[in-house]
Amino acid sequence: MPIDQLLLFMAAGVLLNLTPGPDVLYIVTHALRSGARAGMVAALGITAGCFVHIFAAAVGVSALIAASATAFTVLKWAGAAYLVYVGLRLLLTRSGSAMQLGAAGADSTWARGQNGLKNIFLRGFWTNVLNPKVALFFLAFVPQFIAPGVENKPLAFLLLGLLFNFNGLWVNLGWAVAAAWLARRAGVVQKSMHWLDRVAGAMFVGFGIKLALTAAPQA
Repeated sequence: MPIDQLLLFMAAGVLLNLTPGPDVLYIVTHALRSGARAGMVAALGITAGCFVHIFAAAVGVSALIAASATAFTVLKWAGAAYLVYVGLRLLLTRSGSAMQLGAAGADSTWARGQNGLKNIFLRGFWTNVLNPKVALFFLAFVPQFIAPGVENKPLAFLLLGLLFNFNGLWVNLGWAVAAAWLARRAGVVQKSMHWLDRVAGAMFVGFGIKLALTAAPQA
């Protein structure tokens, strides 16, 4: 790939990762509540989930999901149900206990250190894996930057996908650090965490409903 096209691919990837969505919301809410460390772990979980879609797309699994209405629908409803579940956990959290819960319902395990971080990572991972729109995104975006004459297109797709995910990781880590910095300097944020739970919960439910209403791509 010419260097100018590679730079264009990297710039487009960074801009796309800066766009707020369920992933960014998940990272920011954890960072606001529990600090940069929790936000960074959430970012790592999101990134790990992207690896699944990248490898699946490279071997053709994502193409199967895009072509099969049944496969797409099953994954779509699983992802929508998970997002709604996360949102309801936040909406139903008691205000008195909200300060002890992570943004995706990390329960009291947060107080036990590594177990809480593990839950944050896994919830971020599944939030991404169960979203078929992520798989479709990679199928639609990455091939545009693969030259028609490339002999090993799956390898080219894999390398570009890994580059996209690597760049996205730094953007997500930046979201975590920025949110944690804001939380330390804005006392009103710390005093209103239960309202943050309600807003984030409503947004997750909204993302879940939006995903559930997404139509399968046309063959």
